[in-house]
Amino acid sequence: MPASTRVVVDVMLKPEILDPQGQAIANALPTLGFSSIASVRQGKRFEVELAGEATEEALDEVRRAAATLLANPVIEDYEVRVEVAK
Repeated sequence: MPASTRVVVDVMLKPEILDPQGQAIANALPTLGFSSIASVRQGKRFEVELAGEATEEALDEVRRAAATLLANPVIEDYEVRVEVAK
């Protein structure tokens, strides 16, 4: 059975887009004793298992999936990276 490779796609709202969930979390933190955290932005993390190695062709396919389905490129940025096995 060929080894698989994990690729992570991190999706975040673009900086100019309001993040009400992140803002609500940031507002709640001081009441829970977390006083040094100034702001929070919430995002999404997708873990994609490739059948085999993370070739440039396979990573391009993950990037196309991210742009088409995992992220809304109008309001979100995404980053694709290979996760190092622990």
